[in-house]
Amino acid sequence: MSHRSGTVSLTRVEDIDRRILELLAADGRMSFTDLGKSTGLSTSAVHQRVKRLETRGLIKSYAAVIDYDRVGLPLTAFISIRPIDPSQPDDSPERLRDITEIESCWSVAGDESYILKVRVATPGDLEDLLARVRAAANVSTRTTIVLSTAYEGRPVTSG
Repeated sequence: MSHRSGTVSLTRVEDIDRRILELLAADGRMSFTDLGKSTGLSTSAVHQRVKRLETRGLIKSYAAVIDYDRVGLPLTAFISIRPIDPSQPDDSPERLRDITEIESCWSVAGDESYILKVRVATPGDLEDLLARVRAAANVSTRTTIVLSTAYEGRPVTSG
């Protein structure tokens, strides 16, 4: 085998792995059989590749697609938090870990320290949540309520 054909094979392997990652990002519950049909590989070959991608740390979890309206959590909001006392320890994520309405917690640059993505059923529930966040982490908050979502959780594709 020439060096050139080896390069082509390596590129094809990387393209197939990338395609598997794209498909799983769009539907984490996709079967190995369906992945094989979409990539031109056998079911066992896809299974081996997925296991290798997991081992390499490229697949960390299989996200479930949740229809939040159907489970009674139609209100999404972003809460920016900032410590009331800047000299206090930066432990807000740990203090807020057990508040189940918080879907994500991002450390950010700017005026705020963290941005929380939350989902609740009603504006009253959001008001209660804000009080709990403020008390638990000793922070001030700024809240943005989502009116509609054009898209969310889109699969990441390469260039």
